[in-house]
Amino acid sequence: MKRWLCLGLLCGLLAPLAAQQGWYPHEGGLLKYRVNIRFGEEPDTMPAGWKFGRVSAVATDKDGFVYVFHRGGKADPIVVFDAEGNYVRSWGRGMFGTPHGLRIDSNQQVWTTDVQHHTVMKFTREGEWRRTIGNQGKPGLDEYSFNRPADLAFGPDGSIYVADGYGNSRVVKYTPEGKYITSWGTPGTGESQFNTVHSVAVDSEGVVYVSDRENNRIQIFTSDGEYLREWNHLGATQNIFVTPEDELWVITHRNNIENLTYDTLAGRIMKIDRKTGEIQGAMESPGHWIHKTHDGLIFIGSLTGNVFRWYPGWLTEGLGADEALRPAN
Repeated sequence: MKRWLCLGLLCGLLAPLAAQQGWYPHEGGLLKYRVNIRFGEEPDTMPAGWKFGRVSAVATDKDGFVYVFHRGGKADPIVVFDAEGNYVRSWGRGMFGTPHGLRIDSNQQVWTTDVQHHTVMKFTREGEWRRTIGNQGKPGLDEYSFNRPADLAFGPDGSIYVADGYGNSRVVKYTPEGKYITSWGTPGTGESQFNTVHSVAVDSEGVVYVSDRENNRIQIFTSDGEYLREWNHLGATQNIFVTPEDELWVITHRNNIENLTYDTLAGRIMKIDRKTGEIQGAMESPGHWIHKTHDGLIFIGSLTGNVFRWYPGWLTEGLGADEALRPAN
């Protein structure tokens, strides 16, 4: 009797701890979405012979056009589709070494990071080059150099934050015009230290969320880099996205070993309370990049060579038996 009582007490003590750890069947509840697993390639509307390589990033603009950034040689690096997956335009052949991050700012300008060329580049939506920060092919640690930058984000005032990222271990902040303001971060495991700064996002209050991926945590800072707190229950976060409505979404993996071993497979989409870090919902998905639209769509860029388009919906009882409504597997 005492044995079972002790076990019961132990379970009672561990339950609150377990509730904070995440990674349960559907932590925070199941996000009820359905998926198109080959957006942009089914139906195939790209020029003949084109296909995606490893898709590193995806984003949408205010008009719903979808920008896919990928590493294949059979299509331009940036391919643009309408909301239904029809090819619209493309650009960038010969301009990138290893495509990595793509974001669209409030002025509808397209920004990219290139981990091989050590650069951040800015384009119009039509693909016209506007600016480069960094020295192509020359890694560095000064105010205008990077070492394999992974991601970038924009503050409410238009400030630019670069996750400089693989070779360096810092976040670099610039004015909207690209003038250096400050940077923070060194290699390590302590506060304001990083091991692979893989993603950065900023909310409407200017709070900066940084994926410290190989340390299995997200660190959170003021707009000028003052450490606030961290979340270590979300695993090895690949990418963070904050919507204009301040919803915070991540694509993540249980830990850095799982991430590297599975090569971004076996991941999880999670919706997070940005104030508390509470997981508000989750669902399984491979992926390297996440973007959520104003009308509720979730786009995932996957290194499997896919863009996943998740849309709200769930099979109700009996619906799954209707073959007319089921996609072919």
